[in-house]
Amino acid sequence: MTERKPPGVSFESWVDKQIRESSEQGAFERLPGFGKPLPHLDRPYDEMWWIKEKMSREHLSFLPPSLVLRKEAEDALAAAADAPSEAALRRILTEINDRIRAALAAPPEGPPLNLVPFDVEEQARAWREKHGS
Repeated sequence: MTERKPPGVSFESWVDKQIRESSEQGAFERLPGFGKPLPHLDRPYDEMWWIKEKMSREHLSFLPPSLVLRKEAEDALAAAADAPSEAALRRILTEINDRIRAALAAPPEGPPLNLVPFDVEEQARAWREKHGS
């Protein structure tokens, strides 16, 4: 589609011609998703759908940093509880505690953090009880 629209031809008919010719040449058959249903057709229309899809593909968040850290702390605590070893538990909790301490020293944007570093010894004791060590 490098040719320019000829003068005197309506834009719509020129575009329709380009689409028809490309379709006849099979240009659309090489596109990813050809012949597959469009995703999310069953969802109500959302003007921001394309932004949400891009953010999801690129693993981006639109949450304020304080809420992101709260979620990461929650996930770290769950991961620590299911850690394969006490050393792994300590590593997980030490890493998130470092991030929590940094956020407490320089509060991030968003709602209050409402976090304190985890008690690694208490979590390790609970882990040993759970795993019979």
